[in-house]
Amino acid sequence: MNSATVRNLLVRGMLAGLAAGLLALVVAYFLGEPRVDSAIAYEEAHSHEHGMEIVSRTMQSTGGLATGVLVYGVSFGGIAALAYCFALGRIGRFGPRASALLLSAAGLLAVYVVPFLKYPANPPSVGDPDTIGKRTTLYFLMMVLSVLLAVATVILGKRLAPRLGNWNATLAAGAFFVLAIGLAYAFLPAVNEVPKDFSATLLWQFRLAALAIQLTLWTAFGLVFGVLAERVLAPRPATVREKEPAAEATPVAH
Repeated sequence: MNSATVRNLLVRGMLAGLAAGLLALVVAYFLGEPRVDSAIAYEEAHSHEHGMEIVSRTMQSTGGLATGVLVYGVSFGGIAALAYCFALGRIGRFGPRASALLLSAAGLLAVYVVPFLKYPANPPSVGDPDTIGKRTTLYFLMMVLSVLLAVATVILGKRLAPRLGNWNATLAAGAFFVLAIGLAYAFLPAVNEVPKDFSATLLWQFRLAALAIQLTLWTAFGLVFGVLAERVLAPRPATVREKEPAAEATPVAH
């Protein structure tokens, strides 16, 4: 793949990330923000320390949210487009759209779902401020392990395919991924700092909203980027022009 194609896909990936970010922003505003407000209300009711609010909650839930989600969407789209350039042709004989959807599904699983199941998202009022560094490190460690194991799974599946066949190789590689992730879950320390009196319903609503935002982001990116990538990699042939008359009428001699 030449540099011009990579550049075109990168630009289209960022545009697809922006479009996906807009959809994710809608989900975040209507599903996530009400749960954040409820969690903040719980924190204010149970905390005796009230610091000065540097940025108003209204600004956080509108302009701040939009800026964060859209910037993340564009950045995420660019990185995903580069990963697409690397993976194209290495994950099987799939078309541009199918490859984009497969990449999005694999990315959602490896980058978000697997770390989420070990260290799920928590509302602002949940967690000890003194352990935020440790919790962040553990989350990113789990994410890096998940991505590396996903890459190793693809490589293993491709190497086993000539001997076992595609179906059996896929099952064997999938079993390896599940086993390796299970070991990572077992050896990495658990984190549970949810207060006993915190609403379990609110906690799970917040976590489901966080999952819905990521699901929207990755799915929308896969669909939009697949269409844009197809126009670069498999452009439609030019419209056939109307045939001109084979020969013009010869002027009659007088």
